[in-house]
Amino acid sequence: MMPSCPEGLCKAAVKNEGRARWFPSQNDSDVPKLFVNNSLNPDSLTPFVPRLNRTVTWYTCGPTVYDACHMGHARAYLTFDILRRIMEDYFHYDVFYQVNITDIDDKIILRARQNKLVADYTEKALEEKDLGAVETYIGTAMAAMRQKLENKVSELKEPLPDGTPSKQIEKREEALKEAQFKEAQFCEVEDAVNSVHRKEDRTIEELITASRDALASQLDKDHGSTVTDRQIYEDHARKFEREFFEDMTALGVREPDVVTRVTEYVPQIVSFIQGIISNGFAYESNGSVYFNTTDFKSKGYDYRKLKPGVETSAEEMAEGEGALGGSGDNEKKHQNDFALWKASKPGEPSWESPWGPGRPGWHIECSVMASDVIGENMDIHGGGVDLMFPHHDNEVAQSEAFHQCCQWVNYFLHAGHLHIKGLKMSKSLKNFITIRQALQEHSPRQLRMMFLMQPWDKPMNYSDQTVDDAKAKEKYFKNFFGSVKSLLRNDFVGERQNYTPADRFLSTTLNSIQAKVHASLLNNFGTFEVIQHLVDLVSETNKYLTGEKPKNLLVKKVAIYLTKMLRILGVVEGSDKIGFGESSSDGGASKEDTIAPFVDAFVDFREQVRGTAKSKGGPGDFLKRCDEVRDETLANLGIRIEDSSDKSIWKMDDPAVIRKEVEEKRRKAAEAAAKKLAAKVDRLTNDLGKAKQASIPISEWFKVGANAEKWGSYDEEGKPLTAKDGTDLSKSQQKAIKKETGNQEKARQKLLKAAGDQGIDKYIDEIEKELAKLKLQL
Repeated sequence: MMPSCPEGLCKAAVKNEGRARWFPSQNDSDVPKLFVNNSLNPDSLTPFVPRLNRTVTWYTCGPTVYDACHMGHARAYLTFDILRRIMEDYFHYDVFYQVNITDIDDKIILRARQNKLVADYTEKALEEKDLGAVETYIGTAMAAMRQKLENKVSELKEPLPDGTPSKQIEKREEALKEAQFKEAQFCEVEDAVNSVHRKEDRTIEELITASRDALASQLDKDHGSTVTDRQIYEDHARKFEREFFEDMTALGVREPDVVTRVTEYVPQIVSFIQGIISNGFAYESNGSVYFNTTDFKSKGYDYRKLKPGVETSAEEMAEGEGALGGSGDNEKKHQNDFALWKASKPGEPSWESPWGPGRPGWHIECSVMASDVIGENMDIHGGGVDLMFPHHDNEVAQSEAFHQCCQWVNYFLHAGHLHIKGLKMSKSLKNFITIRQALQEHSPRQLRMMFLMQPWDKPMNYSDQTVDDAKAKEKYFKNFFGSVKSLLRNDFVGERQNYTPADRFLSTTLNSIQAKVHASLLNNFGTFEVIQHLVDLVSETNKYLTGEKPKNLLVKKVAIYLTKMLRILGVVEGSDKIGFGESSSDGGASKEDTIAPFVDAFVDFREQVRGTAKSKGGPGDFLKRCDEVRDETLANLGIRIEDSSDKSIWKMDDPAVIRKEVEEKRRKAAEAAAKKLAAKVDRLTNDLGKAKQASIPISEWFKVGANAEKWGSYDEEGKPLTAKDGTDLSKSQQKAIKKETGNQEKARQKLLKAAGDQGIDKYIDEIEKELAKLKLQL
């Protein structure tokens, strides 16, 4: 049966050379003229038109919950949160958003199984206390891991056949780079293990910790089949699923409308696979079920839609079948066929099916859950660009085979990779930064700003520079909002309200920026351009604020628009009309509870001022009290005081941010004071040396120090008459002695003048005491 076209799609397909057919929507509703990068039609930006009115159905591939989420995951989920917010809050689409949880997968099985095996091995080794046996087993594990890594590098160095497509060559080169990176990482592990071996007091715990990954792999090879309790895998998945949602909440990602788990959909998955078999596109083999890609294409369907025209490589096939695959090639009819259902091996969880005990293949889960919730066609499917093939291509194929339709997904949106030091951030490379680690250093707003400043569909680097750029933008907006709020505290009614050329220029600028922002969002969600447009608006408004008599109402309009746009992008929280707003957990506190900390601060400051006045303190004492209330009391209340030559203004901010700024200011002041103190110590040390030199009278000057070794006899004033060997002085020596005598007499006269009535000895003693005191402060 030939594929049918879902209702609401145009029967005439868009066909570009080398690409699969794409069927646009026939929706005649008045929708925004939004253009997006649709991976199904990537040659140019595609007009986005939902299938039904202004309703957008959207499915995003969720996490495989086998470990903590890292910033690579944040790249995808924050990106789609930003796009979803723009769709809902700016373009006013009704978005129905579904996310899945992959809670059974080869990675989960391996990680949970290996954790169990390492825990059991550690417990047994500590009971038996056989250090030699542990060292021998770990040696075997390390050698096996080394061989595995070396084999992978050698395999990837093998030349590809002539005529291999350039993209496949690029992928092979990237895989080789990653394999070599892993090999270099393992060298560090070997060094760590060897370092433990060299210790005479080494312990079993230290050896296991240093070699954990290699040990886990060896234990899994030897004993993996013995782990049969399904609860082990479920507990592991539930733990990291909860962490995922906690991380998303911390990042400010909106909750999906529907969440679905693979383990809760196994009966529906079995029925779905039976439907594909009935339609003639799948077959059973040795307890597994495979999708027949050849038959699928022969019936008029397109495969592969996202990465067409290329045969599946061995690397891609291995990626699609998972880390626990390997025996499928002998069971499949064609090389490109892929598993819908996997017969479970010992040590793997299993569910009953018509084909025997097994578990779902990787791709089938999304097809089943999205079809169950959204149906035979969806507007948007989102995911990381690394999922394009094999996951998304295979997911589309099996879904269209089940529904017997020509197009299951209308728009594929793929978020670009996050790179760190030139490589994709991933758990397998161990070059990742977890979301929780990132949030210890940076705020959710700063991380969101970082992604907003990059094209959503292109690779980006995670580095100090990208984060610092985001922090700088955040601070720029924050300072602007603080300045605006300070201005708006003034009574504008009592001021002139004429419309000046400066007013007219800022109003025109605002209108221009609004048009540019709208155009950028229509052009593939160009948030990086939007942020720059908003920065430009702030820049022009700051110039206006420094001019003569800025108008409150005009500045307020600008600030409200900026706040609105930043709220749409998820940067602004709360309901404040202007600024970032302050997160609050007061739960509707009373007015007294709200103002109490501020009144307490004022009363405390008042008492300090009164106390200073009563003790007849000077101006410095009062200024000290003012600095204390600024840097301590008000900072802890989230109020920043900014002093200038003519007045001080206040702004609201995160107390932690203000305290950090105060600490940084104090650190710099302390460094400056220490530098000044060190310079003073150097100067006094130099002065002391000069004073001691100058204190020596001429009668003794030529008889001490280096001079004592130069001269033989002296006259009655202590000046040299002969050299050390008894020879008469030369004319040049006599001239030098005369000059040195003059210099010493001048230095001594200067010292006597500086010492005054207290005398030289007392003067030098005072310098020594002051110097000793200063050195104690260093």
